Amino acid sequence: MRRRDFITLLGSGVASFAASAQQPDGMRPIGAGDDGAPPAGSSRINQLAANAKKEGTVTVYTSIAVDDMSVLTAAFEKKYGVRVRVWRGSSENIVQRAVTEARGGRFDADVFETGAMAMESMHREKLLQEVQTSALSELVPAAISPHREWIGTRFNIFAAAYNTRLIKKDELPKSYHDLLDRRWRGKLGVEAEDSDWFGAVVGGLGEDTGLKLFRDIVAANGISVRKGHTLLANLVVSGEVPFALTTYAYKVEQLRKSGAPIDWFVIPPGVARFEGAGVARRAAHPNAAMLFFEFLLTDAQDLLLNRDFFPASRKTRPLPSGVSVTFLDPAKGLDENQKWSRYFRDIIINPAR
Repeated sequence: MRRRDFITLLGSGVASFAASAQQPDGMRPIGAGDDGAPPAGSSRINQLAANAKKEGTVTVYTSIAVDDMSVLTAAFEKKYGVRVRVWRGSSENIVQRAVTEARGGRFDADVFETGAMAMESMHREKLLQEVQTSALSELVPAAISPHREWIGTRFNIFAAAYNTRLIKKDELPKSYHDLLDRRWRGKLGVEAEDSDWFGAVVGGLGEDTGLKLFRDIVAANGISVRKGHTLLANLVVSGEVPFALTTYAYKVEQLRKSGAPIDWFVIPPGVARFEGAGVARRAAHPNAAMLFFEFLLTDAQDLLLNRDFFPASRKTRPLPSGVSVTFLDPAKGLDENQKWSRYFRDIIINPAR
């Protein structure tokens, strides 16, 4: 399922199952005490941990790479003795599966962990519940959604990545306009689902100017379209795509540190997208769900940092020197999804010949 299909789901799905998915009237947000506020201190976590251990397991639907998720689940299981069951798919497939299961009265997922627009889509579909936790005070404000039904755990910087054996540093473009140069013919690549990135960049350049510029780039030099950010980064390493416009910075860092011939930088306007987590409204293992959610906002922040992510914690590393980004607004992204998906398809994926 492509991002443009989120709107279709939103239009068709809510009426069919929203009533059965809602919490009972007057139910406090999960994690809240008798006064509606989150209990403080280690006693709350200890109580969650004890109850979670009785539940025995927590099921997580996630889009994070397998090797990265394995680090998180291993640490959680070691600390709490609660088994983590993982179903991995793209953010689009997670939304599709969650909606389909809810329509059928099936609620397997306890926690969802994926991209901001997908999380916002599940919020609108009433698949999440508000969470109250003192851990929010340790996060950057941009990570906290207004309704608090999902919270940003990390963010991905859209990075331009290049093969260091094929492209010299002094040849790198300083702007998107520089990609009109014929030296880039047959060298450019982009991820197939990044219409939200496209909308943000074009908006930053000025809509008419930006749309014309990308039409001209495609006409002059072409842009290869590949499915998956990790695949795209690996194609840069192999040299099949010497210069990619939309890799994720953390993955390029992982590859670079492993000795691969790849590096990254940000072409302005810089764009970043939060990845977030939320507790399922009808979680079968509510204590384990809340405990894993808390873990993602606390202990996991350092684990993510060690794997070259940009965590949501206030205490982790700042952006690299000279890098400035604007965070995508997931609510706006959903509202404008059809428009930018259409432009992205017509200009980048299937341009008129």
